[in-house]
Amino acid sequence: MSGKGVLAGIRVVEFAGIGPCPMAAMLLADLGAEVLRIDRMVKVQMGTPKPERYNLLLRSRPSIDLDLKSAEGRAMALTLIEKADILLEGFRPGVMERLGLGPQECFKRNPRLVYGRVTGWGQEGPLSSRAGHDLNYIALSGALDAIGLKDGPPVPPLNLVGDFGGGALYAAMGVLAALISARSSGKGQVVDAAMVDGALSLMTIFYGIHAAGLFSTQRGSNALDGSDPFYAVYECSDGKYLSVAPIETRFREVFVDILGLDLRGGDLVPATPQDKQRVRDLIAARLRTRSRDEWAALFADSDACVAPVLSVAEAPHHPHLVSRGSFTEIDGVLQPVPAPRMPGNDAKPQMARRGDPDEALAAWGVTADMVASLRQAGLLA
Repeated sequence: MSGKGVLAGIRVVEFAGIGPCPMAAMLLADLGAEVLRIDRMVKVQMGTPKPERYNLLLRSRPSIDLDLKSAEGRAMALTLIEKADILLEGFRPGVMERLGLGPQECFKRNPRLVYGRVTGWGQEGPLSSRAGHDLNYIALSGALDAIGLKDGPPVPPLNLVGDFGGGALYAAMGVLAALISARSSGKGQVVDAAMVDGALSLMTIFYGIHAAGLFSTQRGSNALDGSDPFYAVYECSDGKYLSVAPIETRFREVFVDILGLDLRGGDLVPATPQDKQRVRDLIAARLRTRSRDEWAALFADSDACVAPVLSVAEAPHHPHLVSRGSFTEIDGVLQPVPAPRMPGNDAKPQMARRGDPDEALAAWGVTADMVASLRQAGLLA
């Protein structure tokens, strides 16, 4: 990481994993934290195979290969943990304890440490030791069941809700909250960031609506799941799509005016399934008369709450994202810039790099003799 970010001076030890844990570490690194990733000596295929430069979740921090199954490797890890503010790990419950790197051992060496644990099912419970992935965690939370068309099966929303929304974001928020507490109390703590918990938290508003009797468990029957003609996706003449979301009546009036439809009164707030379908058919027929980009241009300067549905290939070229500098190119790889934005963060993301272990460890105060000893024993790549 170049430049100085709002988390400058915060040190994080990350134990290699996939999905939510690397993204949480990336978020902290993007804000200026000094993150060191500890990878395994014997590589195990994790995630989709790709050259390291395209693994964008590993950006902005060096990584070293360390044998954690050896006493010397564990000792080195504990030396680094002593100097850290935050630890991040994404193993199944009990793995770090078996390595001799569990919370108890780490707190003995560093009482102020924030110990962040990212799992799918959590640290306890009947499923805690079971394997799983994003889709399983959001299935249990009620989120997956609510996403999809009325007459079809639930639709996986990529792995955004479990891995990244419910896992990485809650882990990053949790360790930063615990860090604030540790700095005032002098005492660290364990942060149990379970993806099933995070997905449930993201569903809070819908559990409230359901308790009020206003949320149907039938997919495609609620205001925000595509059943309302004024909150839906429509196909245009070129086969591309437009997102239409004028929820409020005043925005619907703008939308239908630009669309050229004479919809008034009850048609702007259709109540019955039959009325909704009739209004949907009218909107769909009109939107099929022009291409996506033609409609997007017509709606661009209005409050109609309309936007084109862009692919990942198209999004970087949209004028709004271009004007905000929402993408950056690092070593020839285009990628989103760090978020959220704040004036005090001038850290610039860098490409994922294996790095020189001597240089990376020296930055953490590890002596050259200790590094040489580990390398000679074959415990440090």
